Amino acid sequence: MKRTCGIGGQAVLEGIMMKNKEKYAVAVRKPDKEIELMVDEYKGFSDGKKILSLPFIRGIFNFVDSMILGIKTLMYSSQFYEEEEEKESEKKSESRTEDIIMGFTVILSVIFSVALFIVLPYFLSEFLKNSMHISSNTVLSIVEGIVRIAIFVLYIVLISMMKDIKRTYMYHGAEHKCINCIEDGKELNVENVRSSSRLHRRCGTSFLFLVMFISIAAFILVSALLPQGAGKLVKVVVRLLLVPVIAGVSYEVLRLAGKNDSLIVRIISAPGMALQKLTTKEPDDSMIEVAIQAVEAVFDWKEYRKEIGIELENQEI
Repeated sequence: MKRTCGIGGQAVLEGIMMKNKEKYAVAVRKPDKEIELMVDEYKGFSDGKKILSLPFIRGIFNFVDSMILGIKTLMYSSQFYEEEEEKESEKKSESRTEDIIMGFTVILSVIFSVALFIVLPYFLSEFLKNSMHISSNTVLSIVEGIVRIAIFVLYIVLISMMKDIKRTYMYHGAEHKCINCIEDGKELNVENVRSSSRLHRRCGTSFLFLVMFISIAAFILVSALLPQGAGKLVKVVVRLLLVPVIAGVSYEVLRLAGKNDSLIVRIISAPGMALQKLTTKEPDDSMIEVAIQAVEAVFDWKEYRKEIGIELENQEI
């Protein structure tokens, strides 16, 4: 079994968010080059609800929680780079406004993602069906999946050309390097983090690729079960209803990949790991310093090293 420390995170604007259980920290490199650190707690949808923590169900709500916390921390980091500073008297009213904006942003993000990666590939595949005279539903579903993956990769390539996104990808690399450094049992310092890998199996990029890949199998099955006369609207609705199921299955596969190092798992993880070469870049030392501060605010890596040492000793006996 592969060692996993259980912490995760994401890159934000000029910074990094790290989360360990309910506790999370956001470290941001401000314009004056100082590091601002904020530590808080986030209790997700499944908190205290056993049914929402069950396998294949928990992945759906963990994905929603990740989106909410991700947007919340992005909004926090962006405030350090706004042209006008907030007035103290406006903070309370603006806090409520920010909650509304965040909720609206989450909804828009979901709609945009579904339209771009679910609905658009379906209609493009229908166009190809007519132009290429594809009669097999199985072949058509495979074509739809290939189109979906192509759109996803193209989207990543295009946004990676933006200057701000390039720096965000560097912070993304710093996040992965810190986690890999810890899970390799090394002391958490700039030198060790710098030499660690910027790719990690539990990355959100790998999760999204798994969603794309598993959707191919799911939609092949649905195409076989749907009646021949099913209209386009019915097919689109069925695909939308399957999204939570696909997300739940993808989450469990990702968890398995994070804990297992078998050949099969390595093969399954390979495409997602390859995509991470686009969504992560090598960070500079100042970015690594930000990542380390975020980690140390929520995770005792020294204690983790002791636990690993005890575990290894027990295995040797």
